[in-house]
Amino acid sequence: MKMQDVILIDDDPEVLEAYCQTLELEGMTVAAHACVEEGLFGLGSDSASIIVSDVRMPNHDGFDLVSMTKRIDADIPVILISGHGDVPMALQAMRAGAWDLIEKPADPVHLVESVRRAREHRRIVLENRRLRLASLPDGWETRVIGHSPTMVAMRNTLARIAGAKTDVLITGETGTGKEVAARAIHDFGSHANGRFVAVNCGAIPEAMLESELFGHEPGAFTGARERRIGKIEYAHGGTLFLDEIESMPLAAQVRLLRVLQERTIERLGSNKELPVDMRVISATKHNLHKLAADGKFREDLAYRLDIARIEIPPLRDRKGDVALLFHHFLDLAAKRQGWVAPKVDGGRLTELAARSWPGNVRELRNVAERFVLGLEEDPADGTGARVPVARTDTLEAQLDCHERLVILDALSAHDGKIGATADALGISRKTLYLKMRKFDIAARMDTAAE
Repeated sequence: MKMQDVILIDDDPEVLEAYCQTLELEGMTVAAHACVEEGLFGLGSDSASIIVSDVRMPNHDGFDLVSMTKRIDADIPVILISGHGDVPMALQAMRAGAWDLIEKPADPVHLVESVRRAREHRRIVLENRRLRLASLPDGWETRVIGHSPTMVAMRNTLARIAGAKTDVLITGETGTGKEVAARAIHDFGSHANGRFVAVNCGAIPEAMLESELFGHEPGAFTGARERRIGKIEYAHGGTLFLDEIESMPLAAQVRLLRVLQERTIERLGSNKELPVDMRVISATKHNLHKLAADGKFREDLAYRLDIARIEIPPLRDRKGDVALLFHHFLDLAAKRQGWVAPKVDGGRLTELAARSWPGNVRELRNVAERFVLGLEEDPADGTGARVPVARTDTLEAQLDCHERLVILDALSAHDGKIGATADALGISRKTLYLKMRKFDIAARMDTAAE
């Protein structure tokens, strides 16, 4: 699928078609929709599209549209088309941040010029973001990447916590980037001059974990011939990162709680207390308080760890960041190979944004690696076709995918002839045109006109 220049929203099919024709005659690609929800579906902070909409719409008016768009990205231009009676509402939307207000009947010259200016503004915004990210010195925006409101808010929270002297609990699904956030807190925080010591509590055998964390003296247990400095002591002056903290055995949890409270440790086989100055960052994909209620984690330790909590959202909840992250991982992968990063078309980015990403950012990074190596298959061939739908996609997404395939098959069966295809599907030409625009089929069908 191809990214559209303009997302057009109007519940009047005739007006929708007229505006489409006006803009398409100027060489613009248009996605036409009959309601706000449909128009904003899948729109992300990486989108180059701008929005043109009637003010009075079913369920949501122009003011709602501006507000909903701002929550996706404050810099997406929204042009409102207003009837005489809708002017007060439209002016309210303008004060809330709409790009322009055009009165009905919309003058084609004014409409085209406003859309052109809005598109240029959007292009500059996206280009400045990319250049800024590429040229920034190592900082929060280059570590915790994303322009979605969720990520901007999380980045601000991370920066605030990094400057404070407090332990941190990071929660999130597998692959969301918990260790990336932890390293950023360390590098830009109060213990940046010390070491970042990472321990995966789930990867160390239970019998070895206490020795790994606390160290031991010679003779502390069979096979302990020499003194060993544990990870906690090694992190003195820096940061101790405890990943998969939920996997830590209960006996080790007791000792860890004392370390957190007293900031001292005792090596196994020793009675000497050693002071430690460090920040402790723990990470988990589980709810520690629920585990504690089930008797699988110490309740007092759960509360002690959960002082400053950071929740990292799954990638499916911030799909607007997919394109930016994909380009970032492409650049990193290409640089490692000494190659130039391959170009990515709009169809690839749209397909990536539509995925459910059960493996989150880690899965996206792997896809970028394969793409650089030429191992990632295209989502569709040159004729438009089929993109498999993940089982975890919403019902609406699966229905849309099925409807798109039915239309493609019908067009193919009737040599791309619109009239014959519409008759075969039992719909009007206008309905077929609107659905083709919705699924971006028309741009791919060379014979889509009789």
